Amino acid sequence: MTDAVKIAILGAGGRMGGALIRAMAQTPGTVLSAAVEHAGNRMIGQDASVLAGLPASGVLIGDDAAAGIAAGAVAIEFSTPTATIEHAAMAANKGVAYVVGTTGLAKADEDVLHKAAERIPVVYAANYSIGVNLLNDLVWRAAARLGPEFDIEIVEMHHRHKVDAPSGTALALGRSAAKGRGVILDEVAVRGRDGVTGARARGSIGFASLRGGDVPGDHTVIFAGDGERLELTHRAGGREIFAKGAVRAALWAIGKPPGLYNMRDVLGLDE
Repeated sequence: MTDAVKIAILGAGGRMGGALIRAMAQTPGTVLSAAVEHAGNRMIGQDASVLAGLPASGVLIGDDAAAGIAAGAVAIEFSTPTATIEHAAMAANKGVAYVVGTTGLAKADEDVLHKAAERIPVVYAANYSIGVNLLNDLVWRAAARLGPEFDIEIVEMHHRHKVDAPSGTALALGRSAAKGRGVILDEVAVRGRDGVTGARARGSIGFASLRGGDVPGDHTVIFAGDGERLELTHRAGGREIFAKGAVRAALWAIGKPPGLYNMRDVLGLDE
C-alpha cells in the first residue's frame, strides 16, 4: 500500500462519511489517512473503519481538521457549508486536493472554493453519482432541442432529514436545462407554488421538493408538451453510488493543476 493515495475524510462520522470509507475499502490504490469530525462529536476517538462496519484500521476520528487534511494527498468533504469553507482554506494552505460534496452552499461559500481553486485542484459537484451526471448531460441536450412549447418541471424527493430544498442536484439539473435553453436559471426558476398562482409563465423552469422516509435521492426532469411528455429520471438506491463517484473524483484530482472542476471533467463528458 506504499503507493496508495492517502485520502482524508471530513465529516467521517456521518452517513456519507461511512459510505466513503466503505467505498475506499472497495477501491484499490486508496488508503484512509485521517478521519475528522467537529469538536464535541460523540464519535471522536473511535475507529473510523469500525464505525463504517469494517475491520479496524487504526484511524481514529479526530477534531483537528488542519492535521487531518495535511495527512492526505486529497481530502473529501461531505459536511456543512460553514465547515466546508473553513476546510477549503486549510486544504489550499496545505496544498491538498479537495473534493466537495457538501450541499446548500451560498454564493459567498462558492466564492471561497473559487479562491482555493487558484492554489489547488478542487472538485465541486452537487451529486457524485455517475448516472446523475449523465442525466445532466441528457437534460442539457433535450432542453436544447425541444422548443419553448415544452414546459420544464423538476421533481426531487429525499429523506426526511435533508435540510435544504430544492436539492443541489435538482438545481444542477435546472442549470443544465437553462443552459440548453440559453437562459439564466435564476431568472426563470419557480421554486414553489401555493394558492392562486395564475397561469404558468412561458419559459419558466419549475421545482417541486418532496421529503419523507429514507429516500437517498430521486430526481425527474419533465418536458411537458401538448400531446406528449418526456421524463428523464434517476433513482438512487443508496449513498454508496455518491461515495464511489467521490472516491473516483479524488483519484482523478491527484496531479491535476489548480482549478475548479466538476464531474463532467472527471467523466470526460466534454471530450
